[in-house]
Amino acid sequence: MDTITTLQRKYEVLVTHLDERARRIWAATEADALGYGGVSLVARATGISRRAIHKGLKELSTVDTVPVSRIRKSGGGRKSLCEQQPDLLTKLEQLVEPLTRGDPESPLRWTCKSVRLLAEELERQGIQIGRQSVAKRLQELGYSLQANCKTIEGNQHPDRNAQFEYINGRVTRQMKIGNPVLSVDTKKKELIGNYKNTGREWHNAGDPIKVNGHDFPSPSIPRAHPYGIYDIARNEGFVNVGTDHDTATFAVASLRKWWRVQGKRAYPNASRLLITADGGGSNGWRPRLWKWELQRFANELRFPIMVSHFPPGTSKWNKVEHRLFSFISQNWRGKPLVDYETVVNLISKTKTTGGLKVSCRLDKRQYPTGRKVNDAQWAAINILPGKFHGEWNYTIKPVIA
Repeated sequence: MDTITTLQRKYEVLVTHLDERARRIWAATEADALGYGGVSLVARATGISRRAIHKGLKELSTVDTVPVSRIRKSGGGRKSLCEQQPDLLTKLEQLVEPLTRGDPESPLRWTCKSVRLLAEELERQGIQIGRQSVAKRLQELGYSLQANCKTIEGNQHPDRNAQFEYINGRVTRQMKIGNPVLSVDTKKKELIGNYKNTGREWHNAGDPIKVNGHDFPSPSIPRAHPYGIYDIARNEGFVNVGTDHDTATFAVASLRKWWRVQGKRAYPNASRLLITADGGGSNGWRPRLWKWELQRFANELRFPIMVSHFPPGTSKWNKVEHRLFSFISQNWRGKPLVDYETVVNLISKTKTTGGLKVSCRLDKRQYPTGRKVNDAQWAAINILPGKFHGEWNYTIKPVIA
């Protein structure tokens, strides 16, 4: 039996019992015993690389090169992509950044580009990376893959992307200065009572929480109107739960309450307030009452309020939806909202591993519908439209008597 065949049989018997380091030590021992040409013979018989065998020979000639509990020396093994290509993350963010939609460091963040296109573009820039690695790096940077259900609400506005870029620039500038930047919206109203709430949680097998068999709403059934305010820079949420109607007066009252409870303490040197909101609803760009109430709020703050609305067809892309409301829904899934106290407590207990903190207040005041702003009141609003789509982007300056 020749030497190579003997080595092959030995290796076949031992290989399943050896780890990486033990294999190269054994191969080095056999090569050393064979003498001149031994490294080549062992490599040919086992498939272990000559480099690994030479490394084993070097380890045999030294003492305690690797701790007993380790296979490799500290720092050994293939380097990560980020270590091999230090500018990888920077270049990836530069590709994603222009079309992002928010986060504490990069406002309104989540990308429209696919990982395949990102990988191809990175390769053009000299970065060797695959699609799966791009997805992993995006997750490490705080991006997430967003579902596309219920995002198309009409024809796409030709200036949609330009509006997102305009908002991104506005938000970035205000955050650098240290001014508060808020994403606001009203969460869908919830029925109060022993009604089914979607989702599941752990209970004894066969013993689910019993709820009403039907939940046909009527005017007599109480409802909760959670108005959410998400502080982008501080990753903090504030929810004002109304018991009456979701009106523009209620929306601005919620902002006022946020300022008194959190904002004044968090931003003692604020010179402006920037609000990003949907284009419709109680805080839409059309209702006069929204701007009239903001004027009253600006007068109290004694500094301007800047507002930017998302373009038509993008209401589901609001930051507050993905960084606040989604986690609230997860926290109360499967739990019937039997009373207002339950709603407030479940919202207040919402937390995430990313550090989100949420506070909640119950608002029992009345907000009647049908309020109108007459022409004289409208003329008194000190509003400055922006140069780009002034109907979506505007600043309301205080009128100080």
